Amino acid sequence: MPPDLLFELDLRQRDYRFVAGIDEAGRGPLAGPVVAAAVVLDKARVPPGIDDSKKLDEPARERLYAAIMASAVVGVGLCDHAEIDRLNILQATLLAMRRAVDALPAPPDHALVDGNIAPILPCGVTTVISGDARAVSIAAASIIAKVTRDRMMVEYCRQYPGYGFSRHKGYGTAMHRDALTRLGPCNIHRLSFAPVRVAGTQHVVDESNKSLIQK
Repeated sequence: MPPDLLFELDLRQRDYRFVAGIDEAGRGPLAGPVVAAAVVLDKARVPPGIDDSKKLDEPARERLYAAIMASAVVGVGLCDHAEIDRLNILQATLLAMRRAVDALPAPPDHALVDGNIAPILPCGVTTVISGDARAVSIAAASIIAKVTRDRMMVEYCRQYPGYGFSRHKGYGTAMHRDALTRLGPCNIHRLSFAPVRVAGTQHVVDESNKSLIQK
């Protein structure tokens, strides 16, 4: 079953009028930022077809992204690869969520957050496990976060050719790992992630060996 408005309507019946759904995209990749979105839906203008972004194909996500942006209040926040390396991916994700809420025109009365760990926000928080499949505002946030991040990775593909970022979006696919082995990490790789760290070390060794052979 698709997500519904039961969580949001229950909160509104308790006088929480400005309810934000929050989700992220990009916790698992080896490169690029983690992106979070906060979405406050207008219950009279909820675009049809909203679902967990992982269940939607790219054309559907793009269509719903435009519809959500046109009908809802949206904030987006992110943490880049360097912040992920410095903070760790969990803390960077929670910070990105806080930044998404800070990007809203006003603080929400309450937030519904995907998962079981709550970021520190200027409002009450309800965590919802598998929230992107259960609460429509969280599902909407998952779409905004996913499309925003995917577009960033397509642009990074132009800046760093050879890695295939426009195809795998930084996830650890065979194609991406092969590129890491051949090219070593680039400026947007998460150096604290083990596959990147190992590939970087191996690339340095390989380049050193090539230099010795050439000499």
